[in-house]
Amino acid sequence: MNYLDTTKLTKYFGDTHAVDKVDFAIGEGEVVSLIGSNGAGKTSLVNLISGLLQPDNGRIVFRGEDVTNQSVQDRIKGGIARSFQIVNLFDELTVVDNVALSIFAREGKTRWFFTLADHYGAIWDEANDILHQFGLDLKAQQLAGGISQGERKLLDVAVAYALKPRLLFLDEPTSGVSTREKAPIMDVISSIVRSNRITAVVIEHDMDIIFKYSDRIVVMHQGLILASGTPEEIRSNESVKDAVFGPTHA
Repeated sequence: MNYLDTTKLTKYFGDTHAVDKVDFAIGEGEVVSLIGSNGAGKTSLVNLISGLLQPDNGRIVFRGEDVTNQSVQDRIKGGIARSFQIVNLFDELTVVDNVALSIFAREGKTRWFFTLADHYGAIWDEANDILHQFGLDLKAQQLAGGISQGERKLLDVAVAYALKPRLLFLDEPTSGVSTREKAPIMDVISSIVRSNRITAVVIEHDMDIIFKYSDRIVVMHQGLILASGTPEEIRSNESVKDAVFGPTHA
């Protein structure tokens, strides 16, 4: 049995077939990259699985349970989390507070964050441990709005990681950072994901990152899955070259 299965998952926006009867499967512990040109349906598919969109038709099964109609909060409790292409942090809070708030949310204690937070030392201990894993411990007391873009990308993933996901969606984790920062960011993320046996799906446009860090690549085109295979198989797939990579990757 696959860790995640979608069956004929469908989402239309008027005449646009964003996700068109998609069967998408992931094995436990896989790191899968989801690629395709802009408008291919990647983000819509992830939004359906994570609960930000409701499908028109189809089914989503995660760890043997039908989650198609579950709320975002229930999916988070069940182990599905995501980071965002546009980093979604509280800039007016410190770096450690951003992670702690995520832990409070995981424990269902968000409403106590500003009133009883000092009484939950274990949460701050966990938050600081997470920052250490992501190499952000020295930035713990800085405001999130004052750290670099690369650090913000790592913090965004750390906030999602604090939810203790079993399935983690990473939406363009290296977008907006310099070329020299991309590999170090992905080295940290990949190490944490693999050492904790987290199943991960990465949406990314940088093909060097895709080919280096993926176990498997799934290619979407016009709301459909065009191909699925190892990096080597996708690199040599002629239909993928034509639809996604273009002549520079031929």
